[in-house]
Amino acid sequence: MSNVVQRFLRYVQFDTQSSETTQAVPSTPGQLEFGRLLIDELHELGINDAYLSEYGVVYATLPSNMDKEVPIVGFIAHMDTSPDMAGANVSPQMVPNYDGGDITLNTDHNIVLSPKDFPSLNEYVGKDLITTDGTTLLGADDKAGIAEIMTALEYLISHPDVPHGTISIAFTPDEEIGAGVDHFDVEAFGADFAYTVDGGMIGEFAFETFNAAEAKVRVQGLSVHPGTAKGVMINSMLIAQDFINALPSDETPATTEGYEGFYHLTSVQGTVEKTVLTYIIRDFDADVFAKRKQFLLDAADQLNRKHGPGTFQVQLRDQYPNMRDKIEPVYHIVEVALEAIKNANLEPLVKPVRGGTDGSRLSHMGLPTPNLFTGGHNAHGKFEFIPTFAMEKAVEVILNIIALIADTD
Repeated sequence: MSNVVQRFLRYVQFDTQSSETTQAVPSTPGQLEFGRLLIDELHELGINDAYLSEYGVVYATLPSNMDKEVPIVGFIAHMDTSPDMAGANVSPQMVPNYDGGDITLNTDHNIVLSPKDFPSLNEYVGKDLITTDGTTLLGADDKAGIAEIMTALEYLISHPDVPHGTISIAFTPDEEIGAGVDHFDVEAFGADFAYTVDGGMIGEFAFETFNAAEAKVRVQGLSVHPGTAKGVMINSMLIAQDFINALPSDETPATTEGYEGFYHLTSVQGTVEKTVLTYIIRDFDADVFAKRKQFLLDAADQLNRKHGPGTFQVQLRDQYPNMRDKIEPVYHIVEVALEAIKNANLEPLVKPVRGGTDGSRLSHMGLPTPNLFTGGHNAHGKFEFIPTFAMEKAVEVILNIIALIADTD
């Protein structure tokens, strides 16, 4: 079993599920526990400056072993797993030499990972896979990224004859709840540019993401005794449906792909007196993104004319911007990554991230940071899996990037 696979299987044992409801930083203690383990491993590798910040960010630096100066490159991955799916008691299952058929994840609950439902499995016949046991997520998002970065570091340290410039490393908490770089110290990190290792299937590379915002739609009702409610009661849960129906039904995650944006209703919490609808708004185009946010405000205004002033209130919060605008001026970092992928005998698959990554905000904080693949599939759920060879290729791509930068004139 390769080093990267061993690391990954060890890392997924840590419960690092982040939480949107705590006020702690990081949001859960398991992330700090995992961070301390990573610090210990970095020290064991000989990276003596590795430390865990007060905000739960792991920082480390591998010094250059070259006489000439080359750009400082960074590699970043996040420690937390999705708050939407259990991340404790992960029991990964090895599927050697996948035969192309159904994979029974859990016999007791009849949970099956099937190529009928997930055709991407057909790409990995004859390969070794790691799956869940059907009761939790796996955690390849993003413990695979951490394992791949750590394994690349181990290789460089154990092969001092391989030339490399200075390499900055960071592992962040709470990326899944949009807080991964709230306290990231770009200046202390010290890189000229970086790559998050937080993408999907083998060969994927992304340098653009959605523009993202969250909307809280508060619907005010009026609660009275149901026995005397006629003409008086206003059930906020019922009139909240007017807002839901005001949004286009063909612009949701289930009906869009590629560069198409959407409105996504993520939760409904309601009583007769008050209901809160939570939406996320996504679009790659900044102008269309602004129009989407305005559409919500206009919908509330229109419904307030129907139901009365103040019945619908919309609170918008920007979450992260598209990183493309900040990366295009330094497009050579894209070209380096694409060449590194090709040098690993892979075909680059350039596609936008239909989601978020720490690189979105970091790019707008002055650190251009596109996104490399980890090899994982079906993140955030019980059908998550990752081919072992994809992790090994991710390590190779990281090392190829470092080699290409070391060869910079």
